[in-house]
Amino acid sequence: MRCTKVAILLACAALLPLGAGGRLTGCAANEHHQSTGAYIDDSTITTKVKSAILGDPDLHVMDIGVETYNGVVQLSGFVDNHDQIKQAETDARKIEGVKSVKNDLRVK
Repeated sequence: MRCTKVAILLACAALLPLGAGGRLTGCAANEHHQSTGAYIDDSTITTKVKSAILGDPDLHVMDIGVETYNGVVQLSGFVDNHDQIKQAETDARKIEGVKSVKNDLRVK
């Protein structure tokens, strides 16, 4: 009897990695989720863009949000003038791995 319970538990544990429809879940990317490597790359790009903006004396990093998905950087928030909008985008485009920049910055 004890062996049967152990066998059932092992069989259940073996099925845990299966997601809906029998697909395996894990680190693979699909149209809705990034792979682990892509997520790490995007996190690195975001950090570098934020650092570039922080290092730019003409910009206020606290007012600029940065998000990255598949190498596309999105800038959001508020700045004091149109020159700062252009400068933030220029700083972001200089970062290695940035494919494009979606600039949603607005003048206060």
